[in-house]
Amino acid sequence: MRIAQVAPLYESVPPQRYGGTERVVSYITEELVDRGHEVTLFAAGDSVTRARLVSPCKHSLRTDEQSVDSLAPHVTMLNQVFKEAHNYDIIHFHIDYLHFPVSMRTEVPNVTTLHGRLDIPELEPLYREFSSMRVISISDAQRHPLPWLNWQGTVHHGLPQDLYTFNKEPGRYLAFLGRISPEKGVDRAIEIAVRAGMKLKIAAKVDPVDQDYFNQRIRPLLDNPLVDFIGEVSELEKNDFLGKAVALLLPVDWPEPFGLVIIEAMACGTPTVAFRRGAVPEIIDEGVSGFVCTGVDDAIAALSSLGAISRKRCRQAFEERFTVARMINDYVDLYELVIEEAGELREERSMAGRS
Repeated sequence: MRIAQVAPLYESVPPQRYGGTERVVSYITEELVDRGHEVTLFAAGDSVTRARLVSPCKHSLRTDEQSVDSLAPHVTMLNQVFKEAHNYDIIHFHIDYLHFPVSMRTEVPNVTTLHGRLDIPELEPLYREFSSMRVISISDAQRHPLPWLNWQGTVHHGLPQDLYTFNKEPGRYLAFLGRISPEKGVDRAIEIAVRAGMKLKIAAKVDPVDQDYFNQRIRPLLDNPLVDFIGEVSELEKNDFLGKAVALLLPVDWPEPFGLVIIEAMACGTPTVAFRRGAVPEIIDEGVSGFVCTGVDDAIAALSSLGAISRKRCRQAFEERFTVARMINDYVDLYELVIEEAGELREERSMAGRS
């Protein structure tokens, strides 16, 4: 197949550090290339790929200090996409709804994976307006706010099987990996660790929008001797960071669409102790790859049961459910379905025009 992958421009593909969506787009792109598909990646210019790369900007927007208007390069990219749309069997978008006004007016088959939360009030009228657009969810839970969308299927994220190294021996610290923001729950992770008397290592980035929250709410908590704030880590550092942890803490306070870090930890054999929000119960196999908790007290109690989890079985759960091979099998099946349905629709329109 001739396939276009269209990524956000905020990070490179793959990202140098934080960036879940761009990381998944990279895994999809490279696996499709491995399988012999003809792939074009629309992404930031500092992306690294074996696909053909087309970009409206030299650098990812987050690393470009001169970038002011993030919308402008995205609009430029969309024009690049649609100028050559006729060259593709299918276009796979990862930029939310930005392309909808143009995509709904083209006959080229296209599909959009929605990577974010869908419970924002402004989204319902927007998706009502573009109700014909074919969309894919990354978890069944993600669909709950808008169950009536034109869902084509759910495709859980997957990782290359050899990306992370299985570590059979549990470490001596708890890990928090992600982003410093109120919904990610780093303050609750600190509370859980301190009350349990366990060391917590925090590897997280601080976006400018969350700098005040970090300074006012989180920084004072870092003085505790049990808390070690590392900052943002690279992909290579992440393997060691997660693999040597006794568990990952994910006390989220938002409808988590997926939780990529859960399967990253799982690939290392490291279980996750997480709050019951969004897709968390869908991703974690209770007692196998972690524990799903109702709050801080429940999470503290779960820490005492970590010894009952087999890290080998945790890794096996990753291999059974969350590899990139399985993810691409799912996506290719959906591509073929969308292409077939689009062809049938064109034929119906052609016949109607001749009658």
